[in-house]
Amino acid sequence: MELFPTANNPSINILPKDGIVNYYGKIFTTTEADHYTDKLLTTIDWKNDESFIYGKLIVTKRKVGWYGDKAFDYTYSKTTKKALPWTKELLEIKRITEEKTGEQYNSCLLNLYHNGDEGMGWHSDAEKELKKDGAIASLSFGAERKFLFRHKKDKETVSVFLENGSLLLMHGTTQTHWLHRMPPTKKVTTPRINLTFRTIIV
Repeated sequence: MELFPTANNPSINILPKDGIVNYYGKIFTTTEADHYTDKLLTTIDWKNDESFIYGKLIVTKRKVGWYGDKAFDYTYSKTTKKALPWTKELLEIKRITEEKTGEQYNSCLLNLYHNGDEGMGWHSDAEKELKKDGAIASLSFGAERKFLFRHKKDKETVSVFLENGSLLLMHGTTQTHWLHRMPPTKKVTTPRINLTFRTIIV
């Protein structure tokens, strides 16, 4: 099932079953989104992401940042990160996101994709530190990319095109029943920054 940018009514669940995903479309103007892109590129403490695959440490080209209310530990792909204090821009984006979604978040994982060669494989955000069935708000800045969902049992897929300055909200049982990914593409040559605001259980 294909979604297009015109289908950005946040009251519509773009998943057919077993979860809730709402696409708000652009919540920032192009000027605002470009401003935040520039600020995030220069103010975030970006680090290459690391993961263990079949016992071997893999260092990705994609870079990440981990921020929060406290120095939360967050473990995924068998590596642990400790949250840094919020930056001015992250707090601004967090406040706007909370107003739009009606949810509260205490942490944010950022991903920097330098170009379309960099993507993310199939996964769900269901780590033990995260609030079960908690809302995860995904903000996109920079290059516009295709984002996919795949049902864990029947393999049904849903795709949505994430615009510069847009908001996608995943909640309910989405992480239990669905995987998601960002496929690489040769069509994109510029960076994309993704912010996922989430709730760590203390």
